[in-house]
Amino acid sequence: MKYFKMSEFACRCGCEVPASARENIEGLVSAVLDPVRERLGKAIYVNSGYRCSKHNLKVGGAKASQHIKGEAADIRCEDNEQLKRLIKEQGVFDQMIVYSTFVHVSYKRVGGNRHQVLKKV
Repeated sequence: MKYFKMSEFACRCGCEVPASARENIEGLVSAVLDPVRERLGKAIYVNSGYRCSKHNLKVGGAKASQHIKGEAADIRCEDNEQLKRLIKEQGVFDQMIVYSTFVHVSYKRVGGNRHQVLKKV
């Protein structure tokens, strides 16, 4: 984890991040976020990383959200259009959901990644 700290991905409720989720976060960062940050040359901010089931429910997350496994992060930067483009060009991700103010990106260490791009209005 070159550009990110594990604390940036901590659940906002303050609970401890399980070891399996920590491993998935490290995979997401090394495979997707660090390379994109390197190419971007600017800070990427994590709005939401790991979420326990209770916090995920509280914020209206999907029941099977990849945030619960530590496989997803909601991120933003000065130029989210460039961020989206770099993630897509890199091609290493499971799912990218583009929102108006941030980008949700996920990555699976185990199993296939779908390379699915969605847009939420």
